[in-house]
Amino acid sequence: MSFLENLLLSHLLNFIHRDFHEVFEEMTLINKFLFLMVHFVDKLNFWHRLPVFLGLAYLGARRRLHQQYNLINVGTTHTGNSGDYPYRTADGKYNDPFNENAGSEFSFFGRNMMPVHQLNKLKKPDPMVVATKLLARRKFIDTGKQLNIIAASWIQFMIHDWIDHMEDTNQMKLDAPKDVASQCPLKSFKFYKSTETPTGLDEIKTGHLNRRTPWWDGSAIYGNNADDLKKVRTFIDGKLKLSENGLIQQDENGKIISGDVRNTWAGLLTLYALFVQEHNAVCDALKKEYPELKDEDLYRHARLVTSAVIAKVHTIDWTVELLKTDTLLAGMRISWYGLLGKKFKDTFGHIGGDFWLSGFVGMKKPRNHGVPYSLTEEFSSVYRLHQLVPDTLQLRNIDATPAPNKSLPLINEIPMEDLIGGKGAEKLSKIGFLNQMVSMGHQSCGALELWNYPVWMRDLVAQDVDGTDRPDHVDLPALEIYRDRERSVARYNEFRRRIFQIPITKWEDLSDDKEVIETLVEVYGDNNVEELDLLVGIMAEKKIKGFVISETAFFIFLFMAGRRLEGDRFFTSNYNEETYTKRGLEWVNTTESLKDVLDRHYPKMTEKWMNSSSAFSVWDSSPQPYNPIPLYLRLPHK
Repeated sequence: MSFLENLLLSHLLNFIHRDFHEVFEEMTLINKFLFLMVHFVDKLNFWHRLPVFLGLAYLGARRRLHQQYNLINVGTTHTGNSGDYPYRTADGKYNDPFNENAGSEFSFFGRNMMPVHQLNKLKKPDPMVVATKLLARRKFIDTGKQLNIIAASWIQFMIHDWIDHMEDTNQMKLDAPKDVASQCPLKSFKFYKSTETPTGLDEIKTGHLNRRTPWWDGSAIYGNNADDLKKVRTFIDGKLKLSENGLIQQDENGKIISGDVRNTWAGLLTLYALFVQEHNAVCDALKKEYPELKDEDLYRHARLVTSAVIAKVHTIDWTVELLKTDTLLAGMRISWYGLLGKKFKDTFGHIGGDFWLSGFVGMKKPRNHGVPYSLTEEFSSVYRLHQLVPDTLQLRNIDATPAPNKSLPLINEIPMEDLIGGKGAEKLSKIGFLNQMVSMGHQSCGALELWNYPVWMRDLVAQDVDGTDRPDHVDLPALEIYRDRERSVARYNEFRRRIFQIPITKWEDLSDDKEVIETLVEVYGDNNVEELDLLVGIMAEKKIKGFVISETAFFIFLFMAGRRLEGDRFFTSNYNEETYTKRGLEWVNTTESLKDVLDRHYPKMTEKWMNSSSAFSVWDSSPQPYNPIPLYLRLPHK
């Protein structure tokens, strides 16, 4: 039997890319089968051209492999009893029944692959050269009608909920080399080193701590600890502070009062304000339904409900617009509702032990696949999406009569530099919530491509965690290149290998554009593909039709997105009436999109100014046409 197995294995290895031979030989039988299936499809490069149900099977197999081989713990485990906390704690503790610190403030970023140390390559090639020659915007490239500025603001809202690396007190400095200095807004800039902290483990000795709570807990508006939470609460009927004009309140020094106050801009603050309104509306509804509830109970239930609404909007609305294919529409709805769909789940509840039939939400218990929950360094890296941001906000005239497609005339273009930080908060108070939201809805965001990184971000005012402007401006694209190297994130080709993607062997595998190839050769060398930075690679990569992000970034998203739901007891074992209240659960279950949230607070906004199906696509675009073919039976668009 051993002889036959070895004979079969030797033939299979001839089919498998040589870079995967070692890991394949160590796989279990079921994982070998799944790998062969995925690898075969990858060699033909056609999973996204499969019928929906076959595409879902491919993604399911790939997700299983990533759960087995791309979840690596960083830090030690602490036991705890989450049963004493039937609510989201201020600092994210006690969510995981087996590890009280998982996902809490100052817990470690995890890993999707072992670190690739690059201390001898931190400036090879120079980050400012990479930023200048491959990233800096030449001319704004947009996403057409697919995604608007609300969508760009939304992912920043999520990142500020999930991720913020701690920094050291030691400053580093980058100087622009002579050959690009004249093209760099900053000839040099200073920044703080990422803090390295001992993990207590042998394999990964140091890691990086996350200031934020990476659960889907709305920490961008609630804060990450008890002190932050005290600042944002009114302590009356469970509500959060909000100014009379419906925007985030500011203190006597002009700083916003919010869970997150760092590196904000007017679009982000608009979403903060919307979901503070949502929280307060939930409080009103719960108080009306349950008049006996006191301030603390109203706050706790409202936070659970509002956080779940945010997670649901991201899962079945924002992501569907980002990855606009029928396969991903089906996949994201399965994540929340399962294969049997919303109507079945609403009628019969969650059935089955796995997520396939009824989705992650409402499973009997959370699952972490043997690795305590965290977001990862690699996840942070592929969510560097600053190219989505335009150079100006196109302010619309909401007093004008909308055109048949509900478009509005342009009355002003405001430079983005005037909309960030404290200046942005002041500008927003003059623009107003309604005008800001409608204008963002009607403006396309930027495409995630080479040569589309905002130049104004190359001379950016960075902030401390308290929202205070730092004296040293930064070149953000150059800094992001440096950060990935500093944090030992694999470069593009090795990154692909670690997630079972076939690596490139020449620049032509990455792009058909002659100028792109010539510039890659100039910066990295002739076919020196192993040196290619991750950020550059995922921007240069050929995109799947309908995808705003690259396939490489998507595969990290594929299993980490589900992990945020299945690892959280408030979306699994505690997603019930006892924890949320019956009224609270109804609130979440009847909310399907950002449009529903906007309609709740501004009932005439979308009716008057939104022609599109989703609030995340450009509002004057055509609504999604009706398709009579059942979703799982559809074929991909050519």
